[in-house]
Amino acid sequence: MHVPYVGNGPYCYSNSLAMLLGERSPSTAVIEVATGGPFGMQLIGGQTVFFDAYGWDPDLGFGRALTALGWRSEVSKGGSAEEALDRLRAAAADGPVWVGPLEMGHLRHHPEMTGPIGADHFVVVLDVNDERVLTHDPHGYPYAEVPVAEFLTAWRAETLSYGDPYTMRTGFEQVAEVSDADAIRSILPAARDHLAMVADQKMPPGSLGNADAAHRVAELVEAGAEDGLRDHFIYFAVRVGARRLDDTATCLEFAGQPAGAVIAAEQARLVGSLQRPLVDRNYPKAAAALRELAPTYERLLAALS
Repeated sequence: MHVPYVGNGPYCYSNSLAMLLGERSPSTAVIEVATGGPFGMQLIGGQTVFFDAYGWDPDLGFGRALTALGWRSEVSKGGSAEEALDRLRAAAADGPVWVGPLEMGHLRHHPEMTGPIGADHFVVVLDVNDERVLTHDPHGYPYAEVPVAEFLTAWRAETLSYGDPYTMRTGFEQVAEVSDADAIRSILPAARDHLAMVADQKMPPGSLGNADAAHRVAELVEAGAEDGLRDHFIYFAVRVGARRLDDTATCLEFAGQPAGAVIAAEQARLVGSLQRPLVDRNYPKAAAALRELAPTYERLLAALS
């Protein structure tokens, strides 16, 4: 029996959007799956692994999710730091603002953060004055105050692999009533494209997707999960990956895709099973789970086709 997960996890993207949409927001599970992100696995440049679709990033998924859910918004980005701060201050005076990506390593209210770590983050900005930016940080910090200079450095996002500096979204407006099931059904063509590794975005040399990515990452894990791979797995990638896939199983089930739901639940269990072996440095066991995961992407594509 599939039991949907409820609990903590690095869901800053969907949690921030849910705060902006307010009482009319669908669940974070529906938001996350509507981005199309959970449908695949990618190894970017032969080094960085994510349990999300090949060639996908949160910026690409945002518009798709809003459209699927029946919403629209206005986006602004770029310019100088001073111009961005003026835009943010003016927007926050009218209501909360969805901001990101930010470089999490520059946000010092997160314990042990002392500089860039290449991790993206999203927050809701509530107010801006000359000294601080007041945020709801969905990583567990409501009403977190961030010094203006620190916030601008994080918002520049220069150490992230995607996104434009000073990106924010405002003017959220619901334009259609869409059921959760219809929202998920509307993104199934994109899900099939992701699983077939149809990607518009140019990927760095050495990038791999789905089964090829799983097999290569298994080799990297067997070699000792070096160069930060183990930490990336145990502090982020496994946690968000397993939750995304569990939510995918839930969403596929109520959207009338029971065979796909079973496979997504299997993927969630396999990704979740990586945590303890990697913490214990039991690399052969973790590698075996990754190899078991590899053929599930082709199976999920067949189930959704």
